[in-house]
Amino acid sequence: MCQPCFSGVMSGTNETQQQNTVEELFRKFSKEKNTTHVKIGGIIMRLANAFSDTKGVTGVEVFSFDECDRQVKDNLNAAIKKLKDSAYETLVSTTQDGVNTKILVKVKDNFISEIIIIVGGTDPAFVRIKGKIKPDDFQSIVENNK
Repeated sequence: MCQPCFSGVMSGTNETQQQNTVEELFRKFSKEKNTTHVKIGGIIMRLANAFSDTKGVTGVEVFSFDECDRQVKDNLNAAIKKLKDSAYETLVSTTQDGVNTKILVKVKDNFISEIIIIVGGTDPAFVRIKGKIKPDDFQSIVENNK
């Protein structure tokens, strides 16, 4: 990944964060009934690093909403469309066949500290990848966590 891709994050803006930030989206919808949540970090990630290169990833968190009722999914899809968070650089924002997909990154000290993958539609999900990730390793991490 090239350095210009991070220029928006590095320059930053001081605009007031709008109502639909990443943290608010995660906080609100992670508490919904029938949400599946899997979190891997700490000891498990250190153990994984002993057997393979985790490319600087220190934690992975996945939220699946496919078992939630239709109203929750509709509210989530509406929130995904309105999502704006100046703390993250939007790398991908697309809608295909009614499914909104966003890939966001947070950069700190020329490393990616967080990758957020948000997928809407009938089987919505969030993936949060944390660590100290080299920009060159970004593509392989995204491909491995689709």
